[in-house]
Amino acid sequence: MKRHVIIDTGVLVALLNKKDTYHQWAVNQLKNIQPPLLTCDAVISETSFLCGRQQQSIAVIFNYLKSGVIETPFYFATEHEAIEKLMLKYCNVPMSFADACLVRMSEQHKNSSVFTLDSDFLHYRKNGSDVISLIYPEK
Repeated sequence: MKRHVIIDTGVLVALLNKKDTYHQWAVNQLKNIQPPLLTCDAVISETSFLCGRQQQSIAVIFNYLKSGVIETPFYFATEHEAIEKLMLKYCNVPMSFADACLVRMSEQHKNSSVFTLDSDFLHYRKNGSDVISLIYPEK
């Protein structure tokens, strides 16, 4: 069974920015991951915002999407109740909309890992109490 990898904003930003502290770590991890990487529209939105006016970074994001390196199979319209439930459960963290979508994706893709720099994923649980498999740097 193929392991799905769900990519978060911080990793995408690190991949796009050679000056990022985690750039080399993210590049090295990516060498061991078979595309497609899965994500959601909220992560694409956050990444685009954080890249600001860097045309090259925006072009790379869209090239990843066009070439199938990254896919966005998540549909909020059918998942809004699950997302609301997650965000309310973790409102003390607080959980971002993008994080809630990625946790939900980890529930939908049983054999998956979340590729992230966000330590909040160490606390989030899928299916109520299951630990989420992570690709996460040792800090």
